[in-house]
Amino acid sequence: MNRRLAIVALAVVTVALMASPVLASEPGAEAAAGGNWAQFIGAAFAIAIAAAFGALGQGRGITAACEAMGRNPGAAGPIRITMIIGLALIESLVIYALIIAFMILAK
Repeated sequence: MNRRLAIVALAVVTVALMASPVLASEPGAEAAAGGNWAQFIGAAFAIAIAAAFGALGQGRGITAACEAMGRNPGAAGPIRITMIIGLALIESLVIYALIIAFMILAK
């Protein structure tokens, strides 16, 4: 558990250090520097995290639903409907991240 905490802490520090030059720049400096590379990185990071964890959540949901249907085949109908609704809600969170990424790029 300590090793996992150290890896998470290292990831947070790395992201914080990557953001510090962007936050320290003046408002008009990015146009003179040649582009909005930080916006592209932020949008890509948002989509990557949302897609990765959305896929993990969908995989766990499908696994649990299949196990539940295997244990009780008589309840397969309600389990299937609940699973489909849950997968749609998980996918909607990924779509929200895509919309937020587009909003980041529109700035």
